[in-house]
Amino acid sequence: MTRHYAFWDASALVPLCAGQGTTPQFTALSIRFEAVVWWATPVEIAGALARLARMSLLDRDQTIIARGLAKRLAESWSVIPPSEILRTRAMEIVDHYDLRAGDSLQLAAALEWCESDPKGRVFLTADKRLRDAALLSGFDAPQV
Repeated sequence: MTRHYAFWDASALVPLCAGQGTTPQFTALSIRFEAVVWWATPVEIAGALARLARMSLLDRDQTIIARGLAKRLAESWSVIPPSEILRTRAMEIVDHYDLRAGDSLQLAAALEWCESDPKGRVFLTADKRLRDAALLSGFDAPQV
């Protein structure tokens, strides 16, 4: 089976590291799509895992396992680095869509990845607002 690339938001990657309701769907997608991510995605994942641990949704052992899984996933990602162009695009995105700064950087990175031609490109996220913005930008963004 040939794997294609998709842009993965951190909210789509966390369920691959720590069991959640969307884990089966994102696991299936991970078989089909290799990950392209924004440069700060590992920080977002670390923050999400720490939040889950603080909320007692992950115990100590589960947290260690989840961090290890995140580290292994990161070894195979294609990463879109920060740039002045990307920052400018993210600033424009916040004027057009109801997104937080971090999500605007995610969408800007995805647009950088596809060279501003999102038709036929897949954007994976568990965040509804980011998914809506990705769809309006022209990405295929399956609902999970």
